[in-house]
Formats: sequence, C-alpha cells, structure tokens
Amino acid sequence: MLRIHTTLTRKGQVTVPAEVRRALGLQEGDKVEFTLENGTVRLARTGSVVERTRGVFKSNLPPLTPKEMREFAEQAIADEAEERSRR
Repeated sequence: MLRIHTTLTRKGQVTVPAEVRRALGLQEGDKVEFTLENGTVRLARTGSVVERTRGVFKSNLPPLTPKEMREFAEQAIADEAEERSRR
C-alpha cells in the first residue's frame, strides 16, 4: 500500500500527487469521484457521461444530421400533442 501525505488548503483543496494521477490515468479536466465509507475516502476516475455511455445505442444506420434530428424531434412532439388531444 502506498501512502502519500498532502496538505489541505484554506479552500478545502488538495493536490492529487503525481504518483496517484499516473496510477489512475488522471489528466487535467478529468472527472473524479470521492467515496466515503467508515471514515475512509476512496478516489476514483469516473470519466464523462459521454465516455461512460459511448456505444450504448449502437446502430448500423448513419448518424442523423442536426437538421434531421430537429425534424425528428419536431415530429415526435407533434405526434405526442395529437395523441394527447384525442384523450
């Protein structure tokens, strides 16, 4: 087990030591998560939402253009409004 000491600033900030950043593959702008359990804190790299969900909705179809996405959304909204007016 590696133990590294650092100092808490007035603003409640600490520097993640280089050894820890390298071990976790952390880079500037990365998201991290603190887990507190029984008086012990764990630090883990979480990545972005985009990175964590990449590939969830795989398709063989080509991606829609922004115009196609807008048209699709507008049609879905119109269909939902029409359905609600029938109730």
